[in-house]
Amino acid sequence: MARVNHDDPYLWLEDVDGERALAWVAERNAETEAELAAGPGFDAFAERLREVLDAVDRIPYTTRRGPYLYNFWQDAEHVRGLWRRTTLEQYRKDAPEWEVLLDVDALAEAEGEKWVWAGARVRRPAHDRALVSLSRDGGDAVVVREFDLADRAFAEDGFTLPEAKTSIGWIDDDTVFVGTDHGPGSLTDAGYPRTVRRWRRGTPLAEAVTLFEGEPTDVSAWAWHDATPGFERDFVGRSLDFFRSETHLLTPDDRLVRIEVPEDAEVYAHRGHLVVTLKSPWLGHPAGSLLAFGFDAFLAGDRTAEALFTPDERTALAGHSWTRHHLILETMRDVSTRIEVLTPREEGGWSRAPLADVPPLSAVGVTDTDPDVSDEYFLDVSGFLQPSTLTRGDIGGDTEVLRQAPARFDASGLAVEQAFATSDDGTRVPYFVIGPDRSADEAPAPGPTLLYGYGGFEVSLTPSYAALTGRGWLETGGTYVIANIRGGGEYGPDWHQAALGARRHKAFEDFAAVARDLVARGITTPARLGAAGGSNGGLLMGAMLTRHPELFGAIVCQVPLLDMVRFHKLLAGASWIAEYGDPDDEADLPHLRELSPYHRLTAGAPYPPVLLTTSTRDDRVHPGHARKAAARLRELGHPVLFHENTGGGHAGATDNAQAARNKALMYTFLRKHLARD
Repeated sequence: MARVNHDDPYLWLEDVDGERALAWVAERNAETEAELAAGPGFDAFAERLREVLDAVDRIPYTTRRGPYLYNFWQDAEHVRGLWRRTTLEQYRKDAPEWEVLLDVDALAEAEGEKWVWAGARVRRPAHDRALVSLSRDGGDAVVVREFDLADRAFAEDGFTLPEAKTSIGWIDDDTVFVGTDHGPGSLTDAGYPRTVRRWRRGTPLAEAVTLFEGEPTDVSAWAWHDATPGFERDFVGRSLDFFRSETHLLTPDDRLVRIEVPEDAEVYAHRGHLVVTLKSPWLGHPAGSLLAFGFDAFLAGDRTAEALFTPDERTALAGHSWTRHHLILETMRDVSTRIEVLTPREEGGWSRAPLADVPPLSAVGVTDTDPDVSDEYFLDVSGFLQPSTLTRGDIGGDTEVLRQAPARFDASGLAVEQAFATSDDGTRVPYFVIGPDRSADEAPAPGPTLLYGYGGFEVSLTPSYAALTGRGWLETGGTYVIANIRGGGEYGPDWHQAALGARRHKAFEDFAAVARDLVARGITTPARLGAAGGSNGGLLMGAMLTRHPELFGAIVCQVPLLDMVRFHKLLAGASWIAEYGDPDDEADLPHLRELSPYHRLTAGAPYPPVLLTTSTRDDRVHPGHARKAAARLRELGHPVLFHENTGGGHAGATDNAQAARNKALMYTFLRKHLARD
């Protein structure tokens, strides 16, 4: 077992905007640019990747709000983007006419701010006003401004809020639910709203009525108004941690009626239904089930449930969406998705029918529905080598292909396969291999391979068309592998919970098992195998570096968590205690010290070259994680490059040029170190 080092001489690098810290960042950035970006062909490579992101013929995915389809669009001309809308009639055309609502580039220039689009909440049912969120340089904190959709301008009498990690939503024309920074005591330890207030137009925010208050140790408090005609209801609640919450019906006289479901269940109301997704067994139904109750009957004490989905050891719930009269159910079987339609019968029970055929090793997802009005749905199907197809349909009616994305890279000679590795404890771990076709009698020789993973927060890695990976890696002869390790949601809640807290090492063991399997099958060699991951996947990369350096020739660690002893004290870190454990709890601290890559770094270890990336404006995962690890690796004499964008938030980029350059740095680093044995 590696020695765990508890000293931390680099706390000064946690000072995000400190003069000394930023000077250090500038020096490291210059080193990385000189090493990776100064060579011939780098700029052309980055530009070729940017072409994918800026392509004018990519699919403009939309969200229906009343008669309009809304879209946010970025390209070479509109770097920060356009919020725009059109009609279905226009959208069916090859070149629709778009009505531009907000030009974020023009707004940023006029106000001298690096505004980044952070979404909008359009008021139902009139669809005449919106609450627009804007981020400074890509952080999670936003400013909020009310927007008049008819005038295409910010409303002079509108709701406005200063920068904070705000939650806000419409109640009626002149009232909103708001959770924001009201001063000392109004935020949780994780930095999110602790109170929910009702704020009326024309009144000071300070006079907003407090309706609900969480605890400082909660992640956040929240509220939601259901504007469905005939089923108007208000709900408030709090997220006790990342996975547990409580929900209350807020009555017209502001009384709270607790919705009595398990704390780890997800629950919401839809028309006459109460819909519950289970994370643990309840009422005789296994974890991972999707249940429907009669809403009024449930409040009256009736616990008779209709099981809309029941998992098995190979099948898990992937998602679901409502239309006016139906529920569209998405499931995964060994990480390939399926889709069907469920319809409640008047006499009781639900009927089922397939909605669409999905090719093997592909993914299907509902991109939008309009549950207030119609049974319209928009469906996207894609695969690793299959560009997206966007279909529109009406359940029980006709379907039409609206858009077919063109191929962005040369896939000739490439194939996709799914394989399974055996982890240390005997668990069967699926992974996808995208690369040279190995079905011929003479298989390709072992080659440069990039293994990607995440393994946390019940996030599933499903097949999708990755154009940047295609151009940046597959076209150059590389193989790309996605590992569906424990900690994710590929097999439901149990798959996630198997790697929680002190069991996090199970995710690391799974990833290492896939790496070994790739070598055993002759796909690659340790010297030609690279690994990449970001955020929680960055923790995974830190674990591979410090636990299994012999398995990899290079590692890319993006916006990572690496200091697992202090993560809860940095920005939003306290919100992840339920995933990892609490360093302030004596019962959890030992395993967190053992998990912490930053504290496992030692001199003399055979670490492969590392590229660490982060963003100064990441207000979710603190840039100090990557900074301190890079500094410690340098001190110990290990090969490490570090790159920190000044903007970009947790995504690491605010525009397509920045995103393309980040990818170009990564692929250049990997080619440099994996192109040789």
